Amino acid sequence: MWIFDLDNTLHDARARIFPAMHHQINAFLRRHFNVDEAGANTMREHFWRTYGTTLNGLMRHHGVHPRQFLAETHVFPELADLVVHENALKHALERLAGTKIVFSNAPRHYVGQVLDALGLGRYFDGVYAIEDARYRGKPALHGFHFLLRKHNLDPHRCAFVDDMLENLRTAHRLGMSTVWVSNTRRRVPYVDVRISSVTELPRRIRP
Repeated sequence: MWIFDLDNTLHDARARIFPAMHHQINAFLRRHFNVDEAGANTMREHFWRTYGTTLNGLMRHHGVHPRQFLAETHVFPELADLVVHENALKHALERLAGTKIVFSNAPRHYVGQVLDALGLGRYFDGVYAIEDARYRGKPALHGFHFLLRKHNLDPHRCAFVDDMLENLRTAHRLGMSTVWVSNTRRRVPYVDVRISSVTELPRRIRP
């Protein structure tokens, strides 16, 4: 079983999508908390670093309704123009034997839009978004446990692929093999394999 993160794992969200998303989140924070742009930046980054997602922090400390937040901060009418990916990605996924699942901290409508833009939907047997984790995204255990129960999975037979070390740490604690998508060359004890691109997977690891 292969479990893939979406943003900055299957595509590069840092180039165009994340800047637009951060702008939308900051606008939400300015509207609802009467802060300026600098204050919104500080608030967003603090919650993201502390809780894995800005939404987790807003829910915990301010009782923000998750559906409202996600509806106002993931609006991309021209998403296909923002997606940056490698053409060899489809070929790499075709060569990977076994079931493949997407497990993302993003809302379902956004995940679907990105997979459509990438043309990758047919390669995955399941998609798990932030709604499936009751809005408690990675690295919290809740979403991991839900996914494992849903598919009756043995975590020791799963390979988890993500760009975020905090998420990989949780997967490792559960017994999964871990694949870190990063250009960083540091050694991390709970990372089994480091790759710079998912296109490297077929020749680097077997589930």
